[in-house]
Amino acid sequence: MPSPRLNARVIAAMNTTPLAEALRYLGGRRGDEQHILWRGDMLGLALEKLAQPAREALGQAAHETPGIAAHLAASPGVAAATSVLLLAPRQALREMARKLAGPRFGQEETAAEILQALDNYDRRHFEIRLGARRLAVGPRPALMGVVNVTPDSFSDPGRHFDRAEAIDHGCRLADEGAEIIDVGGESTRPGSHPVSEEEELARVLPVIEGLASRAGAAISIDTRHARVAREAVRAGASLINDVTGLQGDPDMAAVAAETGAGVALMHMLGEPKTMQENPRYDHLMADICRHLRRGIETALAAGAAEDGLLVDPGIGFGKTLEHNLAILAGLGQLRTLGRPILVGVSRKRFIGRLTGVETPAERTYGTAAACALAVAAGALVLRVHDVAPMRQALAVASAIAHAGEEAP
Repeated sequence: MPSPRLNARVIAAMNTTPLAEALRYLGGRRGDEQHILWRGDMLGLALEKLAQPAREALGQAAHETPGIAAHLAASPGVAAATSVLLLAPRQALREMARKLAGPRFGQEETAAEILQALDNYDRRHFEIRLGARRLAVGPRPALMGVVNVTPDSFSDPGRHFDRAEAIDHGCRLADEGAEIIDVGGESTRPGSHPVSEEEELARVLPVIEGLASRAGAAISIDTRHARVAREAVRAGASLINDVTGLQGDPDMAAVAAETGAGVALMHMLGEPKTMQENPRYDHLMADICRHLRRGIETALAAGAAEDGLLVDPGIGFGKTLEHNLAILAGLGQLRTLGRPILVGVSRKRFIGRLTGVETPAERTYGTAAACALAVAAGALVLRVHDVAPMRQALAVASAIAHAGEEAP
């Protein structure tokens, strides 16, 4: 994987399938169709921290490449002066990158990162390594069912705190179609207080052991603590869901590598207790991508398997209502990271604010809408409380989003 030093982000794309259908109906010749689709397949590509030689070479290569609609560089003297935004059909971007890598410009590393970003963005299918398991996702998404073994969860406080009820609930979620069951013993809702590792272990280990023997789904441990993650994997978990994105406990990446468990890397700004106190970003999606890239680099440096990694933008974790909406609207940018996107919007506060529904358990319809749009943008794993209705909604959303595409 090329070094992600430029934090490359593919920002937008046009679905050309309806255009192709219209051209065929009108009797367009194949050459005409390809030419029009090539021009219609527009992308935005943002790059950061370009050194002056690379920036000048890119500008010249863009100028010489047919189809580059815009080459927008920040004005000299501003903080983003090393950033560039390109607007062009993807094939024009690929042609420009090949020129950059050639002997005339000699910018092989920059070209490699651009091409890797484009390849990542186009990827639709993954096989996620979860210990000894493999979970295939894409284009149809997988569901992660939530089992909170806490007395203070935001959505169902104390409902599944009893271990027998928690195990039964996890088995029901698996029967309803959840491919992963996410077990958490420490609430990370806004304003929550941490619990000791001993208390967290006492809550989750019996539940994980019970689910490992009864449920057919993979089991995830939702924790920030390496010790808890290690013991949970020994008990039967095969995925570590770390809300800090490996930026919290310094031993977490090593645990992932040692155990062979998959890792869900999430973005969180600050700590759960204070994360909603006036969160601010220089650039929301760029900052989130940069954080998740650091998590990927940390995992790989420790020896974790790249195909076991997922990325999660952390809806509600240090984000305002406007931030949450902007993330979901721009979610496709995370596809540039080359790993399956996990999204957790289920029953969250922003849905309550938009709908006026105060009780989290009654936010099913709002959750379904947010999940459906996330799938259309490229999400491949959805963390939800209500598995059966979400499975139905997402089957339809996925079919519509990928209508007309060729099967892999």
